[in-house]
Amino acid sequence: MKAIDLGNKKVFSTVLKLTLPAMLAQFINVLYSVVDRMYVGNIEDIGDTVLAGVGVCAPISTLITSFAYLIGSGGAPLFAMSLGEGKQDNAKRILSNAFVSLIALAALVSALMLSLRRPILMTFGASENTYMYAERYLIVCAAGAVFPILATGLNQFIAAQGYSGISMTTTAIGAAANIALDPLFIFVFRLDAMGAAIATVLSQFLSFAFVILFLRMKRTQVRLTLAKPDIKVIFKIVKLGLSPFIIIATDSLIIIVSNAVLQRYGGADGDMWITVSTVVQAFFCLITMPLLGISTGSQPVLSYNYGAKNVGLIKRAEKIILGMCLAFTGIMFALSFAIAAPFVSLFTADAQIAAKSVWGIRVFMIGVIPLAFQYAFVDGLTGLGQPQYSIILSMARKLVVYLGCTLLLPAFFGVQSVFYAEPACDIVGAIVSTTVFLIVFPKILKKRLAAADADLLAK
Repeated sequence: MKAIDLGNKKVFSTVLKLTLPAMLAQFINVLYSVVDRMYVGNIEDIGDTVLAGVGVCAPISTLITSFAYLIGSGGAPLFAMSLGEGKQDNAKRILSNAFVSLIALAALVSALMLSLRRPILMTFGASENTYMYAERYLIVCAAGAVFPILATGLNQFIAAQGYSGISMTTTAIGAAANIALDPLFIFVFRLDAMGAAIATVLSQFLSFAFVILFLRMKRTQVRLTLAKPDIKVIFKIVKLGLSPFIIIATDSLIIIVSNAVLQRYGGADGDMWITVSTVVQAFFCLITMPLLGISTGSQPVLSYNYGAKNVGLIKRAEKIILGMCLAFTGIMFALSFAIAAPFVSLFTADAQIAAKSVWGIRVFMIGVIPLAFQYAFVDGLTGLGQPQYSIILSMARKLVVYLGCTLLLPAFFGVQSVFYAEPACDIVGAIVSTTVFLIVFPKILKKRLAAADADLLAK
């Protein structure tokens, strides 16, 4: 229950206290999808087919959850800035409007996914063999969309108050429940893909219930209350949340497009290539999600000190964040050579799928260290309330480089070349993001220093 002092001059300690629980929370969050895929991949006789079906649904499920970041990652920095400025009533108003927005988005997303499920699945990589399993999984996830959207979105406001341990607990509760429930619904009740989805949604409900209970506790610094929606506040939240939303949503869309391309160019082996991609993406999530935990988990210290006009602390924090991102990606790059094969063996016993999955993981890892710059700088700009740069950088990396490579490479070099789209976009994105950050970051701080000087003169 003890909140972290976001204005503490011991910046390294503050960043560490924020990022370590956030990293662990994101790692635990990965277990939702990894455990689902691991269990369904080991269903007797039909495991690889069910895994391909779940693989088609996995990015769609992530796309559903990404709407939580549109509000959570947009509202949390504004919320933290208000706390840094000492405007607690404004922070409460931001939280209330975020809650209403998340409910509205969840209802809209759920309705669209349920009504359009067949064209969505068939367009984005399902085959006649895998459609039945993909549909079962998607129906349950879409029907229960309100729970992950609200849990994920509101949990960021818990972290923004300095309750990093509580924020991690939210995710841990859901992941632990999912690990326990998956074998029950998949193997005992024999519900295959639908069982995996039911276990996931029930687990997400527990995380949602915990978040609501915590935000309503009297001891919580800023409690969740209901208030009349304010369009201006919601617009500010959405404007700032567009960048993280685009990053996560386009990640999902790219995987969806990649599955469709693999199905098209893979011919008779289309389902096999989607299974390979599903395993590779599961491994890569073990890196990107904790990395996201560092870059977004540290945003409260940037946002708070931006609101408090502590420019020196912002500089020190950003250096520490980048260093942590580089250290993490470097360690994971080295570990990938040793753990890729054992990881793949958790999902499939098919020698051909296993060999191609290990190869795909090593291709993905080519650009993973440069990816640290992309995450640290783009999410850093969002934490400083500069969505215009974050949005452009995110769209350039994913929608231009990644999508372009995904669509063009297989036309010239065959189906396997789809996997090279990831390192290409990671390397190009890192170069562009670093260049833009080095130009705009000093200007942002200079402007904030001028505001601080003006405040002193006014006093």
